[in-house]
Amino acid sequence: MDRKFPIGKLSLPESYTQKELDQWLDDIALLPERIRKEIQGCSDDILLTPYREDGWTVRQVITHLLDSHINSLVRIKTALTEDNPTIRPYNQDGWIQVDFQFDIPLELTLDMLENTHEMMVRIYESLNENQWERTYINPESGTTFTLAQSAALYAWHSNHHLAHIRLVTQEEKS
Repeated sequence: MDRKFPIGKLSLPESYTQKELDQWLDDIALLPERIRKEIQGCSDDILLTPYREDGWTVRQVITHLLDSHINSLVRIKTALTEDNPTIRPYNQDGWIQVDFQFDIPLELTLDMLENTHEMMVRIYESLNENQWERTYINPESGTTFTLAQSAALYAWHSNHHLAHIRLVTQEEKS
């Protein structure tokens, strides 16, 4: 199994069906609950275990998901209020270190992840057909994303990192 991309690399759709859109929103909505279930009863040793050599620990993956998805809210809102804006990138590794520098409790991170995902899903569910086609540009990749593609991206991102967490927790359970 490819430990870096356990569910495969992201493939952005050019078009989508309502069924696919519903699945993406379900994946986003359910991520916090799935993470809580996956790490329930895990020791600190497991939470501080990387999913691969030179990879993030389970705890860092959870922190990264919150950081990334908080940024996604800004990206979504920016795309809804500006014409094809260029979004601001952020230093993923640096952001992760901030939580540990200030001893942010995991429970606070999980609560914020739940609230962030609730907001993401509520915004996505409120979009009309035209709003799903609004765009933003990621300057790091040069990719232009529609909001529909952003839903696909963040659903994939959720499942991608949930699979990383499972690599560690499943090894512990076996």
